[in-house]
This record gives sequence, structure tokens and C-alpha cells, in this order.
Amino acid sequence: MADRNEILRKITEWLQPENFQDYCPNGLQVEGKDEVRTLITGVTASKALLDAAIDAGADMILVHHGYFWKGEDQCIRGMKRERLKLLLDHDVNLVAYHLPLDDHPEYGNNRQLAEVLGIDNPRPLGGLVWEGELPEAMTPEQLGRHLTGKLNREPLHVGSGRSEIKRVGWCTGAAQGFIGKALEAGLGAYISGEISEPTTHTARECGIHYYAAGHHATERYGVQALGEALAEKFGLSHTFIDCDNPV
Repeated sequence: MADRNEILRKITEWLQPENFQDYCPNGLQVEGKDEVRTLITGVTASKALLDAAIDAGADMILVHHGYFWKGEDQCIRGMKRERLKLLLDHDVNLVAYHLPLDDHPEYGNNRQLAEVLGIDNPRPLGGLVWEGELPEAMTPEQLGRHLTGKLNREPLHVGSGRSEIKRVGWCTGAAQGFIGKALEAGLGAYISGEISEPTTHTARECGIHYYAAGHHATERYGVQALGEALAEKFGLSHTFIDCDNPV
């Protein structure tokens, strides 16, 4: 059992959220009990995750996608009311970290995705984009199959370019707009979560292979790594619950 505020202070020390201008509040979003024994992690604080976490005895739920995004309706009704009522009725803490969890050099989504994909020498390229090398050169088709096997989701592949790919760039989630950084760096492929209509034309006309590998699928790993680190540090019970999302 650990004190909630001690856990939050340690996460702040590790992730340094004060260094980011984000689209949502990072840290404790809904306050629950003071003491934490069971930590549940997940990608998004959907009702499905809350239900499963409460059934698992959660004292704290740690996610990448929490609540209170800029521009959303501030009224507590409908879906938002039901989610908040669940947390408050069961005295469960909801903790969320968005950009700080994408960017972290050890626990971050980009760093952890490199581990999952077996990318060599992963390193920041600029902004939130990372680059590295595949363990061996792959054809575009082979890279697509590799992503499918590692993420359990077939990516959407658009664009054209080199017949063999060695250097790749990536940024998890909705980072398709950063494809320009991969082009500037002369990479053979760029991997992200989502795709927008202009991404196809950029990839085709500028000669780069683009893989939309799934927002959820690419962002499952950072929160797990952070959860494991917290469990080890504070002696918590930790479980990651994966509520699948095809996007």
C-alpha cells in the first residue's frame, strides 16, 4: 500500500509534465482514496475500462487518454456524468498523462513502441518524432507484415518509395501530420497511429512509405511500462487492461 500523493510526486519527477503545453490536465484528474494498493493501467479512460478496473479492485487507474480536453463541453452530463459517477461512487483515483508519456525516453510510447517493433538505436528525431533502424532491410510488404505481427493489427499502407526500407521514423497516436519530419530526414518509411486524407497524397507525391498502424495499437505500451515501474517502486499490484479499439 502506498500514499497516492507519493505516487503522484514520483510520476511528476519522472515525466516532468510541467515542461509540456498539453491539450488536457496531466496528473490527478479525479480524486479518490488516499491509499493505493491496486493500480490498473489502460490506454483510454472509457467506461469499459472503468468497469473492468473497478471489478479488479482498482484504487488508482492510470491512463494515457483521460478527461477534460481543451474545447470539449464542460457540462457534466451524459457519457461524462456516467464515467465520473463510477469513479466517485467507488472512490477511485483517475490519473492521466498525455504528451509527457509520449515523450519520455524510457517509459514513453515512442520508446516502448521501438522495443515492441525491435527497432535498433531508437532516438528522438525532433519534436515528438523518433527514428531508428530496422534490424534488417525490409520490403514495404515485409514491413507491413512485421507491424501486423507485432501489433496484432494490419496497418494501412500508402505511398511509395524505396524497394527496401532500413531507416524508419515513427510517432504514436494521431501524429500523421509529422510526416514532413520523416521526409526531411530522408527516411524510407514513417509509422504513426492514424491517417488523414492529405497524408496519402504527401506519401505518394514525396516518395515515402506511410503506415497507419492504429492510434490505440501504437499507444498500448507506455502506460504499461510506467505502471510496472510504479508497481516495483511502491510495491503495488499492477494489471494492464486492454480495451481494444480498431482506430
